[in-house]
Amino acid sequence: MTVPLPEMSTTSAEAKRRPIVVITGASAGIGRAAAAAFGQRGWSVALLARGRKGLEDAKREVEQAGGRALTLSVDVADSDAVVEAGDQVIAAWGGIDVWVNNAMATVFAPVDEITPAEFKRVTEVTYLGQVHGTLTALKHMRRQGAGTIVQVGSALAYRSIPLQSAYCAAKAAARGFTDSLRSELIHESSPIRLTMVHLPAVNTPQFDWARSRLPRRLQPVPPIHDPQVAAEAIVRAAYEAPRELWVGSPTIKAILGTMAAPGLLDHLMARRAWDGQMTHEPAARRPDNLFEAAEDQARLSGRFAPASRSQAITASASLVRGLAGALVLGAVAASIGLMRRHATRKGNTLSDLPAE
Repeated sequence: MTVPLPEMSTTSAEAKRRPIVVITGASAGIGRAAAAAFGQRGWSVALLARGRKGLEDAKREVEQAGGRALTLSVDVADSDAVVEAGDQVIAAWGGIDVWVNNAMATVFAPVDEITPAEFKRVTEVTYLGQVHGTLTALKHMRRQGAGTIVQVGSALAYRSIPLQSAYCAAKAAARGFTDSLRSELIHESSPIRLTMVHLPAVNTPQFDWARSRLPRRLQPVPPIHDPQVAAEAIVRAAYEAPRELWVGSPTIKAILGTMAAPGLLDHLMARRAWDGQMTHEPAARRPDNLFEAAEDQARLSGRFAPASRSQAITASASLVRGLAGALVLGAVAASIGLMRRHATRKGNTLSDLPAE
């Protein structure tokens, strides 16, 4: 596939004075919000997506925010197209400081109602799209001697839910790929930074353009967050590059809960996440964006603004794990202390207590 020449909003000389970010899935939702957030900080933003209208609207928003933009119509499932898009960014602006892999696709349906072609497509976009973007970014960043790759993940990369098996599997695969690459970069003492942002439910247009076989209209599993919450987390990851950044208390609870009691969460998701992904309104026939861009739905936000939160707790995974570990150790220490005091009152030693 031949990538069209980028539509630039400034000269190459001007752009080189600004940091440069490439964002996939930039025509709507989280990617579009992230593009505007980088634009507000004066970055040059390369916008990659399939739909031309959404790209043009996102470009205007970046420029209005104070950034510079170019647009490239690309399907991230096409590895050659992604490589060519990266080359176009280099030709236009001379480098890539940050690459954000954000593009995704999903199907809402029970496993046995999703076709092999649909599983393949979701995998090619949501997982292999991140692989293609990462390989392209690595090619240029290794030559530059620096750069940051931001993988946009999800709480569902750790905690799968019913009715989105293809998407959950693809996000988990992206996390596995990222962990493997991270070790390789450490092994070679690479200056390239790799970070992954795991997000909660976000108010994006995907719930009006994702393919669905469910009987009722789609919604994110509450609580829902504004796209700007995700965008600010992505920008933070680009600057700080923590190993992982967990966004929102639902994400933190889901990940830690899965680590501590996966079986319990299996049953919890079976009860809550099934109906939690649907409103009370009956589903209506509509086009979807699985194989073709849904140009008329390329917006920044979805239809859940009244219920959407504008803030969220955001913390590095290392910090959260450290605090959780400290709480566990504190609880163990307190239990041992209680056992010792109980044994002393009974005139026993700790070794007299029954073993578990």
